[in-house]
Amino acid sequence: MGVEVAGSIIAGVLSGSIALLAFGGDSVVELLSSFVVLAHLRGDANGSSTLDGRTALTTAVLLLALIPTIGLGAVYSYARGLRPDGSLLGVAVAAGAVVIMPYLWLQKRRIGEETRCLPLSIDAVESATCFFMSLALLVGLLAVYFLGLWWADYLATAAILGFVAKEGIESYREASGVGRPSAP
Repeated sequence: MGVEVAGSIIAGVLSGSIALLAFGGDSVVELLSSFVVLAHLRGDANGSSTLDGRTALTTAVLLLALIPTIGLGAVYSYARGLRPDGSLLGVAVAAGAVVIMPYLWLQKRRIGEETRCLPLSIDAVESATCFFMSLALLVGLLAVYFLGLWWADYLATAAILGFVAKEGIESYREASGVGRPSAP
């Protein structure tokens, strides 16, 4: 995960790719979320639903924090007329995430369901989001690198923003109990 964070942020800065920077930001949030969930699992041997809910809410808020960051970064870059360059390092990072993230997603989801741990289940959703974002990122980066379609980076950024917004809102609703039927 640390390689994904460093690789995507370094490649994003060097190439001017907002999509890579957005992906790196999501990777930072996913890494922070993993630490929060790990601390929760280590500190909550009794299965406290209060602690479970607070941890789940923290992971959801971390994901939601990316929405304005990605959106404002993309608008600023586009308004300034920045045209990202192709990045072979970015392609490698995105391809690695496409391979690794499905495994993490499925394992976290399985363990979250088996242990009935909401924070781990939400963290699994973040891994799923990362997988779909890495697919969008990879397509965008390949279009920029091989075809010179600089605007594909902005399309990939929009797709990443959509994934983050959808999963962030759903995770927040699940963690905060919004939309859940009340108990009789």
